[in-house]
Amino acid sequence: MNGAAAVSGETAGKGGGGGEAAVTLEALREKMADFARERDWEQFHSPRNLLLALVGEVGELSEIFQWKGEVPKGLPGWGEREVEHLGEELADVLLYLVRLSDMCGVDLGKAALRKIELNARKYPVGQCNKGSSKKRTFCSATDDGAAAGDDDDNGDAGGEEEQCC
Repeated sequence: MNGAAAVSGETAGKGGGGGEAAVTLEALREKMADFARERDWEQFHSPRNLLLALVGEVGELSEIFQWKGEVPKGLPGWGEREVEHLGEELADVLLYLVRLSDMCGVDLGKAALRKIELNARKYPVGQCNKGSSKKRTFCSATDDGAAAGDDDDNGDAGGEEEQCC
């Protein structure tokens, strides 16, 4: 990942480098901005270029899982190097996403919290079958009275098959 992976910081979690402190999106945003500025790379960090780089990194992340079949939570049977590599690719995706949101003027943390709130309204607990993987089109009507499958608040086409709760 053209330099973004070299940004250091404290990380927590499996494959994340072993630090203990939580890292905020704002801290990552600042580190990425400084990193790009110090190398005079801001000129290359247009939203389009960052999006294409992000898609490439998602492809690299996908390759890790490509032939493994269903992978259980906790990655049992994975070696230390595999988990470390996974952490690196997840970090690449996160860093490009944070940089893209910064270049677009979007507060990623606020946008994520808003999206969780929208999803909570879109998929009310009482109207979905808990533990079911049935698609949204099989769930009850949404809380605003619209039938499942109608256009949602994001402007997505109604025929989309979305996960029900």
